[in-house]
Amino acid sequence: MTTWKLRCSACNHEEPSAARVGTCPNCGQPFLADITSTPNRSSLRPRWDMWRYADALPLEEKEAPVSLGEGFTPLIELPQLAADVGVRRLWVKDEAVNPTASFKARGLSAAVTRARGHGVPGLVVPTAGNAGAALAAYGAAAGLPVRVYAPATTPQPILDTIRAVGADLQLVNGHIGDAGKAANAFAASDGYFNVATLREPYRAEGNKTLGYELAEQLDWRLPDVIVYPTGGGEGVIGMWKAFGEMVRWGWLKQDTRFPRIVVAQADGCAPLVRAFRAGAESATAWENPTTHAAGLRVPGPLGDRLVLRALRDSGGVAGSASEDDIREDTKRLAESSGIDAAPEGGCALAVTRALVRAGKVAADAEVVIYNTGSGASYR
Repeated sequence: MTTWKLRCSACNHEEPSAARVGTCPNCGQPFLADITSTPNRSSLRPRWDMWRYADALPLEEKEAPVSLGEGFTPLIELPQLAADVGVRRLWVKDEAVNPTASFKARGLSAAVTRARGHGVPGLVVPTAGNAGAALAAYGAAAGLPVRVYAPATTPQPILDTIRAVGADLQLVNGHIGDAGKAANAFAASDGYFNVATLREPYRAEGNKTLGYELAEQLDWRLPDVIVYPTGGGEGVIGMWKAFGEMVRWGWLKQDTRFPRIVVAQADGCAPLVRAFRAGAESATAWENPTTHAAGLRVPGPLGDRLVLRALRDSGGVAGSASEDDIREDTKRLAESSGIDAAPEGGCALAVTRALVRAGKVAADAEVVIYNTGSGASYR
């Protein structure tokens, strides 16, 4: 049985696992779940989704997760692309094959499972696109009503998915920050539980399975470098949490060297890159965010401190790419791999290529790039 408590990521204020929490009441920063049991790697469950790691996730005894088969996505080695980029080995972890076509399925599976356990009346989320589609699907699977606030500029296929599974879609003029204000107001007035990125503790728990899977797929070791296209930051935060847990629990050797984390953003919305280069501990909101990679159009991520900490603790780096380079490398990734890559994946490849050219990623490195969504969501 998994046991856990909730701890503020900034001031260490604690709440019990049974508490229905948003952000910390003392400092407003995100809570994270601290797993206090010690799951054994030999007891992984014989199922081929992220709930294979159920003993490491916040799940009550005999509780069935709200699952659509998320996770356990392919890790594809691409020797030709590695040679083109200029590194020794390169893999792509393809999150496009998840339910609703992005990595967001992982976090929303975990968050909706816990929200259902708390008996919430409904769920609300602001979204740049993929999180809204995922919440709509998992809310339907859980039998819970869902309201989604999305910018009117969100790609049409994603909006169609949200509507198709019965969510109440509200279009907002502006960016995800404007959608967030509307979602907060609705949650306050109607009692729906807000599952925006890091405004509850459990999306990060689902996303840490990105790290568990990577280690297992590499025979319980880790690569030298991970390149993650980053908007809100939940993928980086979840993986970094997973690496520490796996060492603490004995899933990885005590002397395991963690990967250098690379955050990839778009030139038109790069608050984490700007903060990292300035040596800041937090990011200031990006003015007038613009990029066709909708998942990267997050001007003021709540998880900024945690992402920047992971970058520095890992000896990592942050980089951004132009719109033209994102388009070119999205096409290059798709044509060299057969993966229908999203622009976010193209951004990760573009940033990787630039960092190798600049000598900031070594030529003898083993690199994993995450393609976080599907190109079909943009057409």
